[in-house]
Amino acid sequence: MRIRRHRDGKWMLCVIMLCFTDWCGAQISYSISEEVDKGSEVGNIAKDLNIPTQQMEQRGFRIVSGYSKKYFEVNLRTGALLVHERIDREELCPNLAKCSLNIEGLMSHPMNIHRIEVAVIDINDNAPLFIEQIHVFNISELSSSGERYPLPVAQDADSGSNSVKTYKLSPNEHFSIDASGGGDGASAELVLQKALDREKEAIIKITLTAVDGGKPARSGTMQILVNVIDVNDNTPSFSKSLYKIRVSESAPIHTTVLQLNATDLDEGSNSDIRYSLMKRGNVNSAEKFIVIPETGEIVVKAELDYEENNAYELRVQATDQGASPRSGYSKVLVEVVDVNDNAPQISITSLMSPVKESAEAGTVVALVTVTDKDGGQNGILSCDVTAPLPFRFTSNYRHYYSLVVDGVLDRETVSQYNVTIIAVDKGNPPLSSTAVVTVHISDINDNPPRFADAKMIIYVKENSKVGEIIAQTRAHDADKNHNAKMTYSLIDNYPKRVPVSTIVNINSETGDIVSLQSFNYEELKTFQFKVQATDSGVPPLSSNVTVNVLILDENDNSPAILPPYSEHGSVNSESIPYSAEAGYFVAKIRAVDADSGYNALLSYHLSEPNGNNLFRIGTSTGEIRTKRRMSDNDLKSHPLVVLVSDNGEPSLSATVSIDVVVVESTADIQTPFRHVPIKEESFSDLNLYLLIAIVSVSVIFLLSLITLIAVKCHRTDSFSSYSAPMITTHPDGSWSYSKSTQQYDVCFSSDTLKSDVVVFPAPFPPADGDLISINGGDTFSRTQTLPNQDKVGYTLLMLQ
Repeated sequence: MRIRRHRDGKWMLCVIMLCFTDWCGAQISYSISEEVDKGSEVGNIAKDLNIPTQQMEQRGFRIVSGYSKKYFEVNLRTGALLVHERIDREELCPNLAKCSLNIEGLMSHPMNIHRIEVAVIDINDNAPLFIEQIHVFNISELSSSGERYPLPVAQDADSGSNSVKTYKLSPNEHFSIDASGGGDGASAELVLQKALDREKEAIIKITLTAVDGGKPARSGTMQILVNVIDVNDNTPSFSKSLYKIRVSESAPIHTTVLQLNATDLDEGSNSDIRYSLMKRGNVNSAEKFIVIPETGEIVVKAELDYEENNAYELRVQATDQGASPRSGYSKVLVEVVDVNDNAPQISITSLMSPVKESAEAGTVVALVTVTDKDGGQNGILSCDVTAPLPFRFTSNYRHYYSLVVDGVLDRETVSQYNVTIIAVDKGNPPLSSTAVVTVHISDINDNPPRFADAKMIIYVKENSKVGEIIAQTRAHDADKNHNAKMTYSLIDNYPKRVPVSTIVNINSETGDIVSLQSFNYEELKTFQFKVQATDSGVPPLSSNVTVNVLILDENDNSPAILPPYSEHGSVNSESIPYSAEAGYFVAKIRAVDADSGYNALLSYHLSEPNGNNLFRIGTSTGEIRTKRRMSDNDLKSHPLVVLVSDNGEPSLSATVSIDVVVVESTADIQTPFRHVPIKEESFSDLNLYLLIAIVSVSVIFLLSLITLIAVKCHRTDSFSSYSAPMITTHPDGSWSYSKSTQQYDVCFSSDTLKSDVVVFPAPFPPADGDLISINGGDTFSRTQTLPNQDKVGYTLLMLQ
């Protein structure tokens, strides 16, 4: 094995640093003899590039090339460049004086490219070879001493000093050899030294030996037969000893490229010339051209290819037809003119796909080699990408290019690019080639989950089953795979209140919201929380949606009778005079329903058929009145059953029983407002409280009256700026207390001596006072301004 490194003329290493857009590469030249053993060291890349071997392993140093075989590999532990495959120079670079292998060393994180050129040095592993084993010369015995005859040329696959250098003849008395070197290798001529005598020797056998310049030298032999011909003493002569012609490589087959012309001074058959081509060692000369024997026209026999061979040397022979044929010789140099018949060839030597969508501008995506077999202008190339894509094409070195990122990548917008590379040469007309590089974009977690809306409303019926799915929350993540896998969780908007986790739960994978309790509209009408969707990326991203839960009322509460008819165990009775007219007010039933809407819309009916003849009840007011005057046939006591029903589905109801007693006169009417057992005490605590309340009300009334007069003196329009609730009486004798969100009705029987205590809830609205007006033909009329107090209190009004 012979390995040479070019440094200072002895072991010299040429390192050419080429700096490109965002990375740098270096060119290193090595030389190595062909046919070296596998594993032979070419050079130490780590040392020559000043790269630590640990960094080579960490950054994944590797060798790439456009050859079909992997000729070299790198020992990452030592940094040595080693031979991996057998290298045959004659196979790689046939008929070329210089042979080299161009490879690239790649390092990642960041990407670095190092150009490496390995020159393959020829060794003398091929012996010279003659195409013919025997060559015949017909030489007249009249030939003069000094005549020369071109000898066949041997072919040697080696080059340089290892090619054919000289020729030798076996010892003989008639001929010598004149060998000379030339641009196409060594050639030789057979020189006649002594006149021939056919009578002494008709056939002369000589061995021709071709010797190359290798050490040790190799040789090849062939047999030369010389037929000594008699009589014909004139040799055909060409018009030129050397012809030079130019032929386009696109010349059709059978095209005549040259007309040879040779003359012979003899007459008859001795001057009838036939032309032929001599076989020699030049590559495929006889296969590409033929000569027409009769005319001497040299014709294209096969298609020419400038890229295969750009020149041919033909040895032509003109032989007369005499009894002793004589031949003349000439040389034809054929130059093949290149035409632009080869389109550029694009080769993707390395593809770094997929590329992260976060890749910065200048990141290398692919390494591309573009070549053109044509020469001159036909081989000059320009390369680029065809469409406006976030990539650009940059030149590295000669025909080596890089496809790099040149814009913002977004996988959610475009997940794959088909980058079309076009290469155009400078020929006329220009030829072009295209190649498509498919670049896949890999995902990063750059998109948080998204809900369709920022808020959502859920309607849930009360009394729903525990564990039911009340809603489904769904978020969408534009990322994919692991970055799009989401988990759902609950966030309490008001952590100081009842934790939302005790009310509902959420399936972390599906986003289904499940109730953990049965809802009661009367206790909880609405609540709010947030659902958070978090993806599984690194770092994780999340987003929220606000969920408002509205409980829908169900008719699950029956009407409740309000006092004074609601006390358990009480005996409800009312008295009316016998002289009562039609429409006489008997009583007013009040009821409430804890439900809302239609479920709380109440209606009143008399369910006792016997009472429907004498009494009627307002379906919406609950007021019981007489339908006609009393007659002697009517009973003195009338038991009435009042049915209070709501408007829900199904309807719920409650009943209350009232005994209406007919008395002869109003003096007999008592006020059995409530008939409950009363303790026999001379002066109970209740009476004491009642007395205190009455005294307090009187004092407050006087103070309020004085304050009202004083205020009216200064501000007569003080009541106009407020909307004070009003308590008024109806013609039937009932009171109504009306407010924005509630209404209480207080009833008393007209034409009676009943006294009712009316309790108004406090605090009152923010006005100077509430106006109480009692009209409509009652026993008295009073206007009272109640004080405005922020604290809770009660105002007792005794009606007499």
